Amino acid sequence: MSKKLAIISTLAFLMASPLVGLADIDPGPTPGSAQNLDIVTFINAILNLIWPIFIGFAVIMFLVAGFQFLTAQGDPTKVAGARQSIIWGAVGVAVGVLAFSIPFVIRNAIGL
Repeated sequence: MSKKLAIISTLAFLMASPLVGLADIDPGPTPGSAQNLDIVTFINAILNLIWPIFIGFAVIMFLVAGFQFLTAQGDPTKVAGARQSIIWGAVGVAVGVLAFSIPFVIRNAIGL
């Protein structure tokens, strides 16, 4: 029973540890204060919200693919499926990084 408790507590710690890193993020201005809200600030706010979710999803996707490799036990079909998961994970990360960089490229191109 203590082995299960140790595993569960370790997993809970690992899942909660990103919250410690994100706890230092500046929450921004208070809702009642005057602020200059333009389209660039709005897009940056959306990207700052989505980026950590994307990174978390990519890490989980690669962990699942690694778990598929570990549990394949040499079965060629399972190894091929795990390899496909890694390939599509890398493609997803590349597309995600490109999608997040497009607003910055456009902003620099038009001189904002």
